[in-house]
This record gives sequence, C-alpha cells and structure tokens, in this order.
Amino acid sequence: MICVGVANQKGGVGKTTTAINVATALAAIGWRVLLVDLDPQGNASTGLGIAQSARGASSYDLLTGQAALTDCVVPTRIPRLDVVPATVDLSGAEIELIDLDQRTHRLRAALSGGAAAARWDICLIDCPPSLGLLTVNAMVAADSLLVPLQCEFFALEGLSQLLQTIERIRAGFNPNLEILGVALTMYDRRNNLTEQVAQDVRTCLGDKVFATVIPRNVRLSEAPSHGMPALIYDHRCSGSEAYMALARELLDRLPQLKKAA
Repeated sequence: MICVGVANQKGGVGKTTTAINVATALAAIGWRVLLVDLDPQGNASTGLGIAQSARGASSYDLLTGQAALTDCVVPTRIPRLDVVPATVDLSGAEIELIDLDQRTHRLRAALSGGAAAARWDICLIDCPPSLGLLTVNAMVAADSLLVPLQCEFFALEGLSQLLQTIERIRAGFNPNLEILGVALTMYDRRNNLTEQVAQDVRTCLGDKVFATVIPRNVRLSEAPSHGMPALIYDHRCSGSEAYMALARELLDRLPQLKKAA
C-alpha cells in the first residue's frame, strides 16, 4: 500500500477538500483507497458522510495503540473507499504521544500491518493544519506528500516553512519522503494576484507543481454540508472535473501504482 500525506500547515487551503475528492476520484477509476483522517476537526470524515455516531474506534485509537487498523476502518457510500475517521479525542493526542515509545512512528507502524494493509492500493492521510506530532507521524508514514497550496501571498510563506519541515523529517526520520506534487487550489483567473502566485510557485518548484489547478467553485464548498464529495454531489462542476484531472496526474507520478494497473 502506497501512502500519500495531504499536508500544509496553513489552514483554509483546500487540504481536506483535496483529500476527499482525490480519494473519491481514485476509487471511481478502480483503486482500493483508504483515507486516514488525522485532523481533530474530523472534516474529512464529515465530508464523506460518516456521522459522529458511526465513529467507533478512530485514528486516535490507531495512534495510541488501543485498536488495530481493521477495527478503525469505516466503509463509505463510495465503492472501494474506506476511511479511518477522526473524533474529538484526537485533539489530545499531541500531548499523549509525547510519553509513548516511538511517538513519531506510531502511524507508520499501524499502517504497515501486513495483510490488513494489503486490502488497499493507496492510503491518503489528511493532516491537520499544523506541524505538530500528528503531522510528523503522517510524514514519517508517507512515501510522498501532496501539498495543496492556495493562490495567495501568505501561502508562499507557509510553503517555505513546510519545505524546511520536510527536510528535517528526511534528515531525522524518513529519508525517502518526497513531494509528489503541489496542487494550486482556489484558483481565480479574474484575480491578477492568483496568476502571479501561480507563476512564482512554478518558478520555484518547477515540475513539482501539478499542471491541473483547482478553481474556486461554489459546488466544492456546498458538497461537505451534504456529507458527500463534490464528485458525487455534482460530477459535472468545474471543481469535480479538476479533481478528476488531478487524480490522473497523481497516478502518472506514482509508478508503482500505475504498474499495478
């Protein structure tokens, strides 16, 4: 199972929207997908229609060793897409993990459990908007990172901090971690700043930036309130079409997964 972290320490960049819609797109074209909700807000779980009452064992239990991976998995209404939901308990995990053995490798150990992990082709990890122990666990567990980046000035400053963190993770915990790609989100062609930020990011990171851009789209914003990804809520909207294109680009950058096809 290939693990891809969806990470950006800045909030409001479309990270969770990207995680659930890319996961849905991959499932729609035949991949067996596991989405791990590692954000205490639990938005990925809500966006996939998992009610609070349906969240028994969660990513908190997985990290603290109170439950095995198979005990935490909840199927979604989307064929081939399962989720490890998040509950409010996860908000205390940052403090509790400090006293546990291998605190930075807890998620990696939980996801590499042999036969259980073989149920899925790919795992997407929706990280919280911070660079704490939860995100560190995701980066240690991940083979690569998908970085959603909002097209605004402050996003560039946040990207610099994220790149420094990735280098520290490589040096100390996961030397194979790489950036799979940066996805430009909330793209508005009517805004000159949007275009300038996009050009600056492409100049800085070159082909690490996906060709597909995710536009500002009201249907993307509406979908979570209905407990479903935009690809299910309105598969014809520009946002859904963009996420399908992004998923295809992602597959092209994952040779192991492409080969399995």
